Amino acid sequence: MSQLISSHRVRRRLLEEEVIEIGKVINYYSKIKVAQVELSLPLSVGDRILIKGPSTDFEQNVESIRVDRKNIQRAEGGTNIGLGLTQLARQKDAVFKKL
Repeated sequence: MSQLISSHRVRRRLLEEEVIEIGKVINYYSKIKVAQVELSLPLSVGDRILIKGPSTDFEQNVESIRVDRKNIQRAEGGTNIGLGLTQLARQKDAVFKKL
């Protein structure tokens, strides 16, 4: 039951902040602080994102996006990207973009 209440609080908070889910964390590489993210919607350098999961909850600006070892400014939905993060992320964490 506590998980249901916690999930409800997260949803309410997300609705108040006007965010949209844009992808999922596939893997996290702690030594280089990069998450592999499968995008469902576009993402650009400079966007404000939130990473949310059962034990993850933080917000940051997108400072770097990499595809095939090359830095890019924008990635389209359906792309797997490397995303530099300031904190630890875990597999299956949701990635949201602030609108």
